Amino acid sequence: MHRWAATAAVASVLVSGGCAAPGGDGGTDTASRMWDLPGGSGPLTEEDGYVPVGEGLEVDADVPALTGLDPELLEAVQEAAADALDAGVDVVIVTGGWRSERYQEHLWEEALREHRSEEEARRWVASPEESAHVSGDAVDIGYTNAADWFSRFGHGYGLCRTYANEMWHYELAVEPGEPCPPPIADASEKR
Repeated sequence: MHRWAATAAVASVLVSGGCAAPGGDGGTDTASRMWDLPGGSGPLTEEDGYVPVGEGLEVDADVPALTGLDPELLEAVQEAAADALDAGVDVVIVTGGWRSERYQEHLWEEALREHRSEEEARRWVASPEESAHVSGDAVDIGYTNAADWFSRFGHGYGLCRTYANEMWHYELAVEPGEPCPPPIADASEKR
């Protein structure tokens, strides 16, 4: 596959909400749908850190997906986003930030159904007990050109791409200006 085709494929996944986003239901507009959870616990909402599939948040939005992040992480993301925009990146959005345990559990269950094995699901989604999103220590950046900018310049803010298979997933991993460690293959590996 040509590099541009691979980039386009990744961009398509990122714009549609990423690998951890809930799947469709056979035609319903999934971009604005709140996901009802089994067991009568009600739909996922903004209070769970839910970001609708195919949408994103401005980095200064006053919503739990951002206000639930570690304050140092949020500040680094906001500073990096401002500089990315100044450098010519057209849009920087957050497609995922802090998540409630029940939201992460929903994503985990969806991954288990989709991938049909715990081993494969772990490559893409962490359980609620292991997720850096639940602890407020991870953020997903969109669109592709913004994630690419963060990959190249995020270390200046302490932000590092954590997983090789998720170009959008960033965590504070170094002191600002220090080089980032190489990303690990996927979420199933531990540092």
